[in-house]
Amino acid sequence: MKNILYLGLLILGTLSRSYAQKTNAKYDHLLADSLGADNYGMKYYSFVLLKTGTTKITDKDSVNRLFDGHMKNIQRLAKEKKLIVAGPFGKNERDYRGIFILNVKTIKEAEALLATDPAIKAGLLISEITLWYGSAALPLYLEASEKVNKFEF
Repeated sequence: MKNILYLGLLILGTLSRSYAQKTNAKYDHLLADSLGADNYGMKYYSFVLLKTGTTKITDKDSVNRLFDGHMKNIQRLAKEKKLIVAGPFGKNERDYRGIFILNVKTIKEAEALLATDPAIKAGLLISEITLWYGSAALPLYLEASEKVNKFEF
């Protein structure tokens, strides 16, 4: 019985080693640390779904000013590396307007950043925030993004 138990433990040990995680040969701990990556190269962000708000403003100049401020706020947050991804949706039946991925790991931090957006403050847009676990390398997208924009907003 001892021999069977020993053999079973030996087999189990061999199998567990074959399924053990291997260190990535390309791993750059300085880069990973600078981006806040965990051992899987991931971290938490705040995913924001923007929807049409309940406020109705008929004055086009006022709406244009608010959305101009919205775009300037997007640019400011991107320069501060707080906003990683932003973009609008096409027309849809769900009143979805766009998304943000904010480089903050709590909903409270995300709410503070969204409070600086004139279109959200005015109620033209409303936001839904969810924590999202994604690649810690996502902020590197901004650097490439700047190089493919022919026109500035």
